[in-house]
Amino acid sequence: MAKQRRRSPAGGDAFESHYQVLFGSRWAGLRTSLMQSPHRVAFSEGLLRPYYLDEASLFAAASLPLAEGDRVVDFCAAPGGKSLVLARRLPPAATLICNERSASRRARLHRVLDRYLTSDLRLRIRVTAHDATRWGMLRPKSCDRILLDVPCSSERHVIGDPTHLERWSQSRSRHLAIQAFAMLASAIDALADGGTVLYVTCALAPAENDEVIDKAFRKRADCITRLALQLPWGEPTRYGVHVLPDNAAGRGPLYVCLLRKTAQV
Repeated sequence: MAKQRRRSPAGGDAFESHYQVLFGSRWAGLRTSLMQSPHRVAFSEGLLRPYYLDEASLFAAASLPLAEGDRVVDFCAAPGGKSLVLARRLPPAATLICNERSASRRARLHRVLDRYLTSDLRLRIRVTAHDATRWGMLRPKSCDRILLDVPCSSERHVIGDPTHLERWSQSRSRHLAIQAFAMLASAIDALADGGTVLYVTCALAPAENDEVIDKAFRKRADCITRLALQLPWGEPTRYGVHVLPDNAAGRGPLYVCLLRKTAQV
């Protein structure tokens, strides 16, 4: 008789146990902060109307260095808040591609760009529907700056939704971490020498944050370096900065890491 594989427990109890192990005595306070309303601010500079987003996300998108003539790509752009921040920061002759593979999320992205951007700025932005995991293979060295806000566990949304909480499992987090690394590897390959990628998640789990970056250094050690990154809030990790709402007045969760593509000999 074939040996049956033991399935990992799922649901709210498993969620609580998992994050209790990760955060220890801090989890009770962090959990309480995750259940409260996030700290959103109005981003309105140069827009047709204010767009509300987490203040940590606003500062993260503003931390990607841009230069004149840059080819900028937002790899996973929907719903579009960070794309608006990038669009308003575009230097002369720079271009911005907002990529979103999902048709429904891409439709929402179009609505956001059309509703909030002035017509002259909107004309400088192109929306595409590529698979971010294949960009580097199909278009190597085609980008100067990449914002990579990967799909992640998004625990703040999970913990407040009984349906999502019941469906939660560690296996989903592991799958998302694998996908995140595939996107990051693709982004690194898509960068021109000297280009930078800002890796972003709204995940709590280190498996989707530092551990993805650690894997990138093991697989791409010959061509990337980590750049210092400072936000007004957040706790330094091995590779980046983690903004957690219990220690940032409701902002986050948000993990950010900035990497530079070095010239290969």
